[in-house]
Amino acid sequence: MNATKIIANKEMKSYFNSPAAYIVLVVFLLIAGWFFASPLFINNQAELRTLFNIVPMIFIFFVPAITMGLIAKERNIGTIEQLSTFPIKESQIVMGKFWASLGLIAVGLLFTLVHFLTIIILGQNIDYGAIICGYLGLILLGAVYSSIGIFASSLTDNQIVAFIISFLIIFFLFILEYSLFILPSYLSGFFQYLSIGYHFSNLTRGVIDTRNLVYFGSLIVLFLRFSVLTLENRKWK
Repeated sequence: MNATKIIANKEMKSYFNSPAAYIVLVVFLLIAGWFFASPLFINNQAELRTLFNIVPMIFIFFVPAITMGLIAKERNIGTIEQLSTFPIKESQIVMGKFWASLGLIAVGLLFTLVHFLTIIILGQNIDYGAIICGYLGLILLGAVYSSIGIFASSLTDNQIVAFIISFLIIFFLFILEYSLFILPSYLSGFFQYLSIGYHFSNLTRGVIDTRNLVYFGSLIVLFLRFSVLTLENRKWK
């Protein structure tokens, strides 16, 4: 656990020691802010549902961008081999990088709370349960995408290739929800359950169902496990 914490802290510092994290965060917040403010000024309507609808789409690009170099960069410069010489398990390396990427996502979401404060100041009717569940859904969504990004980063030493792989996997899970109409009726239920948007939308409605939590948890564990196995396989080559 101590090694995981050290690696997570190292990655968080590396994020904020370079302009990349600031650029990604600023772009993320500008896009999210635009889609929140547009209904406010055009329709005089302030709500977080617009934010919950747009952030998952931003995450498709945002999360692969912050995870693509977590392992690929270290493989490229050879530091992953140095880590392997220390008494550190591959699972600790993966979890440290996972918590760092999730931490950066949480920082981005933390800044979006200014929109929540805006709604309170304007005296809008607030469904606190739906908002809490919506942010929980965004954290879980970010965690799933981070695990996918780390897995993609573990497959290659090229950051661009890692970005493309993680983007394609994430996009597939995202687009499934919008592809159900072309599927036979006997398959639509199965693919609906596989689609990440179906489970996320349940949470944004304020519904906490164990099936949704199991879905998110299973994907996180699955892709993190794949990442560990990839590192272990590389170690024995």
